Amino acid sequence: MTLQHEIEREIAAGERADRPIRRLLRGIRRRIDRRPTLRRVYRTAVAVLGGSVALLGVLLVPLPGPGWLVVFLGLAILGTEFAWAHRLAAFTKRQLARFWAWWRKRPTRGASRSV
Repeated sequence: MTLQHEIEREIAAGERADRPIRRLLRGIRRRIDRRPTLRRVYRTAVAVLGGSVALLGVLLVPLPGPGWLVVFLGLAILGTEFAWAHRLAAFTKRQLARFWAWWRKRPTRGASRSV
């Protein structure tokens, strides 16, 4: 099994629907969906919060620190309510898994040189 497949398997295990937190969140979501006004308020709050976090991340990218991580967090928040953000976050997650697999396979700089 390649490293990329192992990473994908671990991600899939973490996203299983039978996880306790996911069951709790589905129950809360069902209660929200029963009330149209509450649903609109919830979608607006998710849009404002997720957009703000993503924008903050974009502002932090040129600085040292977790700028891209904050952008991805904002996308994940938006992805809970908006399909386009969910697709973008899933695409980004796949690309990141590919990058980490490539990064771990590459030889270290000092290992190939003899002194």
